[in-house]
Amino acid sequence: MKKSKQAETARAADFEQWLHDQLTARGYDLSGPRSGGKTKFSEKSGISPSTVGRLLSGTRVTDMDVLALLAAALEVPLGEVLVRNGIISETELIAVQNPATGPRTLTPEQAADELGITDEPRRSLFLSMTHTLQRQQPPGEGNLAGH
Repeated sequence: MKKSKQAETARAADFEQWLHDQLTARGYDLSGPRSGGKTKFSEKSGISPSTVGRLLSGTRVTDMDVLALLAAALEVPLGEVLVRNGIISETELIAVQNPATGPRTLTPEQAADELGITDEPRRSLFLSMTHTLQRQQPPGEGNLAGH
């Protein structure tokens, strides 16, 4: 579903305010067009003055290189900048930061599908070999009494 224009505008305004707060907290004077804060931040961050102006005027910038420079200059995680800019949600960030761990279990049939084994004789051979290997115990495990 497409995001509404109103929601996009609100998100841009929230990002603008967040960035303004971040810069002023770091000592950049943003009180007027000739205060020098934008220029100083542009020089420190490597972001062009026009892009810094767009960021501070509520124009949404989604260029990942710019956002990475912004995160580095502010010394905040890129994930925070992406969430604040509305590119990803906090839930999506958490999912990326903490992916489900543990072994992924596939059935032999699923493995054959993912490997693209569609030729019936080859698929049958693959499934048969996989089932056989699954039934065997690795060497050195199991009953040692027979040795």
